[in-house]
Amino acid sequence: MQDTQIAIQKWKVWLLAIRPKTLTAALIPVAVGVALATTQCLEINWFLALLCLMCAFSIQIGSNLINDAIDFKKGADTETRIGPTRVTQSGLLKPKEVMIAGLGSLSLAILFGIPLVIAGGSAISFLLVISVCLAYLYTAGPFSLSYLGLGEIFVFLFFGLVATAGACYIQTHTVTLSSLVAGTQIGFLATLIIAINNLRDHQNDAKANKKTIVVRWGPTAGRLVITCCAFAPFFINVYWFFQGHLAAGLLPMVTLPVAMALVRSIWQVDPHPIYNRFFGFAALLHLLFGLMLSGGLLL
Repeated sequence: MQDTQIAIQKWKVWLLAIRPKTLTAALIPVAVGVALATTQCLEINWFLALLCLMCAFSIQIGSNLINDAIDFKKGADTETRIGPTRVTQSGLLKPKEVMIAGLGSLSLAILFGIPLVIAGGSAISFLLVISVCLAYLYTAGPFSLSYLGLGEIFVFLFFGLVATAGACYIQTHTVTLSSLVAGTQIGFLATLIIAINNLRDHQNDAKANKKTIVVRWGPTAGRLVITCCAFAPFFINVYWFFQGHLAAGLLPMVTLPVAMALVRSIWQVDPHPIYNRFFGFAALLHLLFGLMLSGGLLL
């Protein structure tokens, strides 16, 4: 019985480590990409769609785990952080085992990606290799993207353009303007999540020499990035009306009040534990907008 309880506790710790609440950032671009593909082809290969999703999940989980281990080693995650619990910093897991698990998750992404490469050719092969490498380099390596202030760009590109257009390309074998527009919308909302995270943590990041946008240019710049990322997808949404996708143009607009409330709160409140709630609202906005856009495209 005791061994079973220990195993359950260990499982809960690993679940905490992979940050399941953030995985919608991988789910939504694939869902939108597949939904868009239904407007261009008669039949969807759901096995390939599932592999796209598993590949995106594996890349995000790998990046989350490596981030957990490296941020602790570099001093960005300390007992003074106001964000959610990090398993390495809190001593729940050792940095080495978290790092190994992260590398294992990225290896799974490659494994899931093999049939995608066979189906999609050299373009998918290139995107897969680049995505896995950048997921590692997001926090690790001598030129860590997040420590150079390039984290938002990586999130926008991978969890926006690459994942959305890539999921559509696997089905249609074409890259269209519509897939890039949809990827841009989802990319902005995925970037919104990390931008709030960086504004919340900027004091600890500065001590660890993690030169995020907020650390480089201050909280006002961080708030401007958040404002842009929150509202840009709604302006871009006009595109779907011109393409004749009226439902895709209308349905996501129901989430605009969430974006407005979130931006207003960010400007009114300085970094504080309540930012963990704002982080959750950003993830919710990303999820709802993506589901509305997907539903609109399917209609």
